[in-house]
Amino acid sequence: MKIRNQWLAAPLGAATAAALLSGCGAQESTAGGGSSTVVMGMSDQVKATDPASGYDPGSWLLFNNVFQSLLHFPKGSTTPAPDAAQACGFNGGDSKVFSCTLRPGLKFSNGNSLTSKDVKYSFERTLKINDENGPAVMLSSIARIDTPDEKTVVFRLKNSDATFPSKIASGAGSIVDHREYPADKLRADGKATGSGVYKLDSFGEKTAEFSVNGSYTGQAKVKNTGVTIKFFDGDQAALKKAIDAGQVDFAFRGLAPQDIPNPASSGGTDGKPSAVQGTGAEVEHLVFNMNDPVVGKLPVRKAMAYLLDREALVKSVFQGTATPLYSIVPAGIGGHTTAFFDKYGSSPQPDKAKEILQKAGIKGKVKLTLWSTPTRYGPAADQQFAVIAKQLNDSGLFEADVKSVEFDQYEKDIEAGKYGVYLKGWVPDYPDADNFTQPFFGKDNVLKNNYLNKEISERIIPATSAVSDRTASSTDYARLQDIVAEELPLLPLWQSKQYAVVRPNVTGLQWSLDASTVFRFWEISKG
Repeated sequence: MKIRNQWLAAPLGAATAAALLSGCGAQESTAGGGSSTVVMGMSDQVKATDPASGYDPGSWLLFNNVFQSLLHFPKGSTTPAPDAAQACGFNGGDSKVFSCTLRPGLKFSNGNSLTSKDVKYSFERTLKINDENGPAVMLSSIARIDTPDEKTVVFRLKNSDATFPSKIASGAGSIVDHREYPADKLRADGKATGSGVYKLDSFGEKTAEFSVNGSYTGQAKVKNTGVTIKFFDGDQAALKKAIDAGQVDFAFRGLAPQDIPNPASSGGTDGKPSAVQGTGAEVEHLVFNMNDPVVGKLPVRKAMAYLLDREALVKSVFQGTATPLYSIVPAGIGGHTTAFFDKYGSSPQPDKAKEILQKAGIKGKVKLTLWSTPTRYGPAADQQFAVIAKQLNDSGLFEADVKSVEFDQYEKDIEAGKYGVYLKGWVPDYPDADNFTQPFFGKDNVLKNNYLNKEISERIIPATSAVSDRTASSTDYARLQDIVAEELPLLPLWQSKQYAVVRPNVTGLQWSLDASTVFRFWEISKG
């Protein structure tokens, strides 16, 4: 997503398909409402209120609470389960036809009925608009959608895609009212009409206000009467001040690492804010332009891999809010290996780095620039690159410096191939190894680093996408990670831990900090 992690992903195999088809565990309930409105402080922007456009963490936070999808990720789970659907499942064993039956009584917040026509319309609309900032790329496997009746939706896919249920359980699967959203362009009034747990009452530069949707039919049991988001637009100091002063009930995404209390020692009993820790979802990589005259040389990239000290990096910059990452598939995701740890170790090995450069005939210090964009990745972007540059330079083998630019310029320069080394972050769209590999190494990949490996793009990615039992793809994913560790189109840096900082009377945040990356407003309550 959201170029933007840590749990055991349950297999979506035959047993799961049967559970989806039967609606196993589904329990209908309507929105009720808890004791009071909860105020949230967040530094992320919400870039879109139209699901055909938004593909960023802030926008998906809104989508997950205002819209329904056919499937969703229950709290604490990485296995899709019915939501707007009563039951879903693949027809046959080739993962190419996926059918859903809608639950009865579905209505949008405006009172209009939600039928299969709206589901078909929503997916086809996203694909037709194909907004450059939208999630259409996640739906590209759809060939045709049939709606034999008002309750039935049949997706016919171009190729086998066992991850399709996870994709449509994400924000990309948001269902809109066909009467209120134009078919060929984005909605322009800044409003949102969905069938989710909440209604969007207002949306502005400083705040967004949500109230409980009385028309909601689904599994959520609401523990508040509404949510207000206050936007801090990257101002970490202002967000810290607001949580300390009680101007917000909790803060999510945007506090500086030093402003997050230690979860082990902060219980909120002294009236001060405390930290709730959950499973991380964000990763960052150092990316190499394979056509660059300096880092396009494999010995240079290998020397850098031998010199990178991730432990020191996360300790000095992130102060325990991140963990070292030794592969492109993060720890906790099904299929994860430690390919980079196995090949390059966890501690710097300057002798090996020197030997590799000497054997390649590379003399003198290797000069290079590390490029970042704090406007996208926060102040820590430059800080971590400064640490990495020092690690390289302390070896005596490199002469590295750090430069940063505004995000728009950054993306244009990467597209133009102007940078040799640059930073890319990733927050997954859905909790599966596919989402940490296909976007990076498939056609039109998000890294834009001129890397191509046909074994990955033409064999491994198609093969793993077709395996309904996700555990059965582990061998192929291990092979993919070994290839990347050997060819080094990127260097994994870290994976995050998720935190929310809460006032003493606020509970339920742990259910919004799990592996699914879904932020569930309805689980939060204030005493």
